[in-house]
Amino acid sequence: MIGGKATIVASTMFTLGWTHSVEKTAWEERWRIAGEALQLEEARVRGSGAGMEPGEGAALVDGWWVWKPAAAPMDELLLAASGATGKGWRLCSGQTCMEIGSTAGEPVRIAACKPPISVRFKL
Repeated sequence: MIGGKATIVASTMFTLGWTHSVEKTAWEERWRIAGEALQLEEARVRGSGAGMEPGEGAALVDGWWVWKPAAAPMDELLLAASGATGKGWRLCSGQTCMEIGSTAGEPVRIAACKPPISVRFKL
């Protein structure tokens, strides 16, 4: 990978979290590896506002609006890395978390690796 770093996280599930740049509201998504694709299992937002509306069927649980999005599996996630929001994304797998995409640069790419099952992303 020219000009980037690759990190591999061995996991079948991960959580991607961030703070909305305008509303300053926490948002989290739980993803599962489905074959060679990524499947969104659950989304949750702590509050609502511009671009932060809870999804269909959302329920308020411990201060979070939680729902199961109707989304098709995806080959990859591309996360913009503008460096302008003050923070990047928090990627957690099990008890391990790391911040990704916090500085300006190329988009962060998250994709399932071919077996063995894991997640890779470019920082």
